[in-house]
Amino acid sequence: MSTPSLPLLGPSLYLAALIGSLPGHAPPDAGGPLSTQADALAGAWAANEYVLSSGDRHAVRGRIVFTDSEWQVLFFVMENDEPRRGSGEGGRYTFDGETLTFEHLHHLSYGRTMAGLPASPLAMTARDGEGPFEPTGVEIDGDALTLRFPSGNSMSFTRSSACCP
Repeated sequence: MSTPSLPLLGPSLYLAALIGSLPGHAPPDAGGPLSTQADALAGAWAANEYVLSSGDRHAVRGRIVFTDSEWQVLFFVMENDEPRRGSGEGGRYTFDGETLTFEHLHHLSYGRTMAGLPASPLAMTARDGEGPFEPTGVEIDGDALTLRFPSGNSMSFTRSSACCP
């Protein structure tokens, strides 16, 4: 694709290959009940740290929110307590307990140069239909969430609220 790569959640987050739904799971729009895995993920998570595959580490502020089949994120990568990069994204997802597959339907980002991250121009995408899929490794340990992106970058979060009684 010629669309710019997503600068914050990993260079390949936005350009991930289309892979379809995970085996044994209903498509994201199926509207079925929460699975045990999705139940563990559902809710809001406060962003803590963005770790690049190069070893560079950056503080992050914002939230990622999961319902039973949809996700939204808004976060800022910080430098000297000032936002230098930002991203708002969302779409549908599937989760099998180990792999979280994001479907990217909405995307807005901008980024200034930071250690390990080149400048990124303003990028906006809004899709009504299907979007690119990104399989992402997930670790949930109590109230700690780590997302490991195909780029080798990762982002850590702390649960800020449970979801959907």
